Amino acid sequence: MARIVKSGLIQICIPKSEGDGTIEEIKEAIVQKHIPFIEDAGRQGVQILCLQEIFNTPYFCPGQDVKWYESAETIPGPTIESMQEYAKKYQMVMVVPIFEKEQAGVLYNTAAVIDADGKYMGKYRKTHIPHTSGFWEKFFFRPGNLGYPVFKTAYAKVGVYICYDRHFPEGARALGLNGAEIVYNPSATVKGLSQYLWKLEQPAHAVANGYFMGCINRVGIEKPWNLGEFYGSSYFVDPRGQIIAEASEDKDELVVSEFDLDMIDEVRATWQFFRDRRPEAYKDLTAL
Repeated sequence: MARIVKSGLIQICIPKSEGDGTIEEIKEAIVQKHIPFIEDAGRQGVQILCLQEIFNTPYFCPGQDVKWYESAETIPGPTIESMQEYAKKYQMVMVVPIFEKEQAGVLYNTAAVIDADGKYMGKYRKTHIPHTSGFWEKFFFRPGNLGYPVFKTAYAKVGVYICYDRHFPEGARALGLNGAEIVYNPSATVKGLSQYLWKLEQPAHAVANGYFMGCINRVGIEKPWNLGEFYGSSYFVDPRGQIIAEASEDKDELVVSEFDLDMIDEVRATWQFFRDRRPEAYKDLTAL
């Protein structure tokens, strides 16, 4: 029997940014803009929905202003608890990336995973933190310390990798070995930097590890930093590396795709990468 999953990705241009009110007002405006898209996903019967990186704030990392520390929240906390209500309302698994505050001065770029009954399942903390070309993330985020968890949700085994993580194949492999069937990669990336990699790396991860991926990028230009144009192009890719659904570069959009998780067995029966890997031969890699 086919294991069909319907999944959705939301990409938006934020309605308010720095200078458009208090941090709480900005966050509330961004969340409220997401709500119709979340509701639309629920009405369409989306079973697993992923939002964009630090979805309820601007991408503030081009600046280095401590005031944005105030936007961090505990997990669970107000935003996650609000999303739990939507997950429960629509029996929809949700991957919700926010700026996490573990305690004063201990902050992470994190994605919470909520099951279809509204239960908070756990979180993934971004492992690889960039600090280059306007992406001054080490000023804000500690490196993740929770490894590469996979969440057995109501519909699929779900893993998360966040933005810059996608440049590192090691974590993508760990998610596969940990049993992920779908890996979501919420991102914030602009034209002129890594756009040429956007449709190379993640299809390669999907093929190398025999799983589906949902890849999300926001859209628009965010003042006052004007880092560049976030180019959207959110997409789903299957274990053969084929892009099966894709959003536009410049529009607010919910992209939805249905796919059969049984393809994972089919592909892995042909390409036995997990069988044929030689971990004993790779020990020197961790010593370099």
